[in-house]
Amino acid sequence: MSAIHYVAVDLGGESGRVILATLDGGKLSIEEIHRFPNGVVPKGDHLFWDLAKLEGEIHKGLAKVAALNKPIAGISTDSWGVDYVLVDENNNALEQPYAYRDARTNDSPDRLFKKLTFGEIYARTGIQFMAINTVFQFEAHHHDEPASLKKADHFLLIGDYFNASFSGVATAEQSLASTTQIYDPQNRDWSDTIIEALRMPKSKFPRIVPSGTVLGPMVAPAEVAVTPPFVNTNVIASCSHDTGAAIAAVPAKSDKPWAYLSSGTWSLLGAELESPVLTAAARDAGFTNEVGLGGTIRFLKNIAGLWVLQECRRAWESAGKSYNYTELTQMAIDNGPAASHLSLDDPRFFSTGNMPEKIAAFCRESKQPVAESPGQVVRTILESLALTYARMLGQLATLTGAKYETLHIVGGGSRNELLNELTARATGVNVVAGPVEATAAGNILIQALALGQLGSATELRQVVERSFPTKTVKPGTPFSQAVLTRFKSLRPLTPAANH
Repeated sequence: MSAIHYVAVDLGGESGRVILATLDGGKLSIEEIHRFPNGVVPKGDHLFWDLAKLEGEIHKGLAKVAALNKPIAGISTDSWGVDYVLVDENNNALEQPYAYRDARTNDSPDRLFKKLTFGEIYARTGIQFMAINTVFQFEAHHHDEPASLKKADHFLLIGDYFNASFSGVATAEQSLASTTQIYDPQNRDWSDTIIEALRMPKSKFPRIVPSGTVLGPMVAPAEVAVTPPFVNTNVIASCSHDTGAAIAAVPAKSDKPWAYLSSGTWSLLGAELESPVLTAAARDAGFTNEVGLGGTIRFLKNIAGLWVLQECRRAWESAGKSYNYTELTQMAIDNGPAASHLSLDDPRFFSTGNMPEKIAAFCRESKQPVAESPGQVVRTILESLALTYARMLGQLATLTGAKYETLHIVGGGSRNELLNELTARATGVNVVAGPVEATAAGNILIQALALGQLGSATELRQVVERSFPTKTVKPGTPFSQAVLTRFKSLRPLTPAANH
């Protein structure tokens, strides 16, 4: 079979990319064609995504791909979850989409829980309580701007919005839809009960399609779609949720239970299951049931992740001290073991603001030494992440009844060798780091699966294993009992929304 080319548009909270990939001889190669920054845009008292800027940058990337004159078989977009675009009947955006870190949802849970308790919502969706979830965003939108919501013909989640813009076909891909806390994983459809509680017509909810659905030929952007490389291109809803795409590309063997950690702005630690876990124990532990390739369940826990480090880097840069991540990690190595740790469930670590000061405040409030220098702060963050991963892996084992001896770390965070080492020490299991490009690989290989170039999810993972290097890190010296005892005693210190 000759080489086949695909395009992935990979959108993250910190940056976006247009990627050209080639599947040839059972191996995948990936080339980043265009990278661009992304981030929330403050306007008044709210935070938004700059949709026009994202569209412009994506179109630049596609023009660069077209200039290479390689026939493109498929294109698909993946993005973060929960955020949405209100659109008209032609899928044109009516306004800038709110960013999930916007504070408008602070009071939404209290209002919604007067109609449906959190227990009732979890029993239908299996999604953990987070005020950022789409269900609470819709409650806020209806409360604050009912006319805006009423004007929209329907909504599209971010990745699905761009797939619709390329194809003209509006859908909600299953993995992305499952992040909303409105999707019912047992009936595999939107929950009528939750929609009714939101006071929204079901007509505003797009048709749900499985991962790997061919939407149709590429028709936009018009100036690119008519160029020879794109005239026979199919638009595919692969896994529109970036984590769903990444987990599909975990190079795991299925003979023994394995866990995964998608490491980036968010850390998502979990296991791939055949059916959702909707028990009270799973609900109380804050685990979530999102959908993956083939209707599998990504049973996982959301953790603040490298967002905390990213925010520190932004704060230091604003203060005139610019560091890259390699420099920050080396500072953490030079610093040695951390004297303090963080409860990353504390709500303060989920919001924007002066993160180094938030960390210092948590240390003071929990009567620990204050992490002050960049090296101290970074080491504190990385050790806290590793210890959190260990705790969540233990909870995962309890909730699923499985023993996990391997933790696969994929995504950009898998490049951080110090974090990988600390994670192996904290969890006591083998850590397999890589591929870094799991999200892009998953996006692309699900396209290949949809177009018949691959035969199964197992074959997809075999291609990943052949195509990308991984590194295994053994557990090594565990953390001291004193550190484990201190970390176990830490609790969130900032009041959270009642659920």
